[in-house]
Amino acid sequence: MKVTDRRVTVIIPTFNEAENVSAAIESAKSVQANQVIVVDGGSQDDTRTIARSHDVELVESDPGRGTQLANAMEASQGEVVLFLHADNRLAPGVIDQLKEAGWPPWGGFRQQIDDRRLRFRLLEFGNSARVRWLGRVFGDQAMFVSRSLLESVGGVPSMPLMEDVELSMRLRTHSKPVLLSGPVYVDARRWHRRGVIRQTMLNWRLQWLYARRAKADELAERYR
Repeated sequence: MKVTDRRVTVIIPTFNEAENVSAAIESAKSVQANQVIVVDGGSQDDTRTIARSHDVELVESDPGRGTQLANAMEASQGEVVLFLHADNRLAPGVIDQLKEAGWPPWGGFRQQIDDRRLRFRLLEFGNSARVRWLGRVFGDQAMFVSRSLLESVGGVPSMPLMEDVELSMRLRTHSKPVLLSGPVYVDARRWHRRGVIRQTMLNWRLQWLYARRAKADELAERYR
């Protein structure tokens, strides 16, 4: 198969994302993804109805983002898989960027957070630096990975939280991640809710605790 001929599956995990899921799905369709899967963790709003109206594949799963992504992989068909949070959107041309980069084994995209204030530009810079310096791609950077590599490291960890951190640790043993220009557009709601500094400190603390073998389900409770 030619390097330009790889099929891309976009997987969108959801839980009560009726307000956002349409935009996420439409962004995946706009970049000409070969397959779009919405994997729902038991939403109590109209998320699933909305997903069906967009004519995408809907997978129902137990809740927990890692668990949902792992379940969706069973229905995925692409040689490349891209994980897109339901409150994120892909910019036009991101799949073209993957092709032009020669289909990197794994990585993510630069972010553009939906807030014009300087603090969010600094946050974007820090998140890009994390990928370059620590080799850690977060889920809201639209992580992409080749199916063969993902399978070689055991697939997506079935975890309620920190699946992106765990997966990055496993993938990093193979190669460094590639950061492409994207961007992936990111909803600023969680930073608005907690504040940029407080949310960032929480993220750092959760990673610190996880590195010291804290259980993912306990960390998920702290994150809520």
